[in-house]
Amino acid sequence: MVSASSQECALSPWGIDGTEGLWSNPPMVALLVSSALREKAIAAGAQAWLDALPDLVAQLETEWSLRLGASFTTGTEAFVAEARRSDGTPAVLKVLMPQEDDSVLREIKALRLADGRGCAQVLASDERKGALLLERLGRPLAALGLPESQRRDIMCRTAQRMWRPASGHGFPTGAEKGAWLQRFIVKTWEDAGRPCSARVVDHAWAAAERRIAAHDEARAVLVHGDVHEFNVLEAGEGFKLVDPDGLLAEPEYDLGVILREDPPEQMRVDPRRNARELASLTGCGADAIWEWSAVERVSTGLLLVTMSMQPLGSQMLQAAEVAAQ
Repeated sequence: MVSASSQECALSPWGIDGTEGLWSNPPMVALLVSSALREKAIAAGAQAWLDALPDLVAQLETEWSLRLGASFTTGTEAFVAEARRSDGTPAVLKVLMPQEDDSVLREIKALRLADGRGCAQVLASDERKGALLLERLGRPLAALGLPESQRRDIMCRTAQRMWRPASGHGFPTGAEKGAWLQRFIVKTWEDAGRPCSARVVDHAWAAAERRIAAHDEARAVLVHGDVHEFNVLEAGEGFKLVDPDGLLAEPEYDLGVILREDPPEQMRVDPRRNARELASLTGCGADAIWEWSAVERVSTGLLLVTMSMQPLGSQMLQAAEVAAQ
C-alpha cells in the first residue's frame, strides 16, 4: 500500500511473480532500475543521482564485499537488489533516492535504533550515500493468504516489537506529522478535484487536530509510520517490518495506519470495532486508534486517487464517507 508519507518495495527475495531470485549473476551485473523509480527521480530533479547510480553501487559492492543478484522492479524511492556477502550471508542492498527532507536519514536512523527488533536488521549503512545493507527476509504478509483477523494481529504485534523510547534522536513528532497530514489532505483534495465530500475532509482535519493536541513526549515512542501487509515480511518463525518512516509518536499512530484499509462494507456494520479490538490487544486507546485511522484513510485515499490507483483509492474514500457519518 502507498501511504501519504512514503512507500517502498518489500525487502525479500520474492519478486512480483513470486519466484525466488537467482544467484548465478556475475559480480557487477547491469542495474535494473524500475520505470517508476526512474520517472520519480527525473520528476524530483534527481537525474544526476540516476546517472551516478551504477558507479555508486559498484563502490558499495567493493566496500561491503558484495555480490549482487536480481534487482527489484517495484521500488519508487530506492534502488533495491539482492546481494550476498563474501561470507555467504544473504542480504539486500538498498540505495535511497535523495529527498528534499530528511526521510533518508530517518529511515537509516530508525532501523539502527530498532536494531533488528521488529524491523529488518542493518548489516551495514552509509548515510552520506543513502545506502543500507539489510538482512534478507521472506515473503510479505500480503502473499500468505491468511485470514484478515490474523493478518491484523500479526501487523499489530510486529509493530509493538519496534516501539521503544526515542527522545532526543531527532525524529519528527506525531504532532508534526498530524499537522503535515492536515495540509496534505486539504491541498490534495483540491488538486484532485474534490473526489470526496467536504464532510470527510472536515472529519479527518478534526481527528488530526485532537491527536496533535494529545501528543505527549513522555508517552511517545519510535513508531514505524507505515505498517501495511507489504511492509511486514517473514523472518524465520516470525515477521519483521521494512521501510520505516520513523516518527516519535503515540503508539496508536501505527495501529491507526493498520486500520486505514478497512473496507466500506465492514465500516457500515461497526466502524469502530477493529479499533476496539486493537486497543484490547495492546492496551492502547481505542479513540486515538480510530482518529489516526480516519486521518490516514483520507490522506492515503486521496493520494491513491491522484496516482490513478483504482479502485483502491475510491474504496478508501468510500470507507471514509462512512466513518465521517
